[in-house]
Amino acid sequence: MSRVTARLGEFRHEVRWTVVVVVLAVLAAVALWPRDPGRETEAAPPASAGVDRTDPARLAELRDRTRLAPCPSAATAGPEKLSGARGTCMADGAPVDVAAATAGKPTLINVWATWCPPCRKELPVLQEYSRQPGAVRVLGVQVQSDQAAGLELLDSLGVRFPSVHDSDRSISGALNVPTVLPASYLVTASGAVHRLDPEVFESPDEVRAAVSEITGAAR
Repeated sequence: MSRVTARLGEFRHEVRWTVVVVVLAVLAAVALWPRDPGRETEAAPPASAGVDRTDPARLAELRDRTRLAPCPSAATAGPEKLSGARGTCMADGAPVDVAAATAGKPTLINVWATWCPPCRKELPVLQEYSRQPGAVRVLGVQVQSDQAAGLELLDSLGVRFPSVHDSDRSISGALNVPTVLPASYLVTASGAVHRLDPEVFESPDEVRAAVSEITGAAR
């Protein structure tokens, strides 16, 4: 009987070690499993995202170099959905009431961040669209990334349409912006706000078609 008991103890000991080895092997495999850095970058900004550590003199220098168009404004209240949404005009550092900035005429709002590869691809497309006859007004909204880095990116891409820095996330909050960027919205002349498809525009014709689908008119 003692021999059976001893053998049973040895068996249990071997089982415990087998379980430990299997668990460690699984953990090692998970740690080494290849990841798609592009998708992770699109969906997850760095921990310091949105914090602007650039001094005013540096920002002024970047604004002069980038030469963004002035941010729009209007005397009317604008869309109710954007009420209270405010940011900083990246052209001059002035505060922007986004509801007033989008009042009175159709406006395409494009939400982007410097850490988002598809945003870098889409911004020049929107710039090209914005310069075409009949294009609706385009307003960029930079989120979850440093304003100075945003100005540098816009300058390198040759993007000049008006852009606002959403430092307190009041704009993205009002629009219910998803985690994955970019995201585009059309604010109609009546103040309605519509999410645009596709998620990433690859040509000015795609932008025009998406806008026309909402407005019901060729643009």
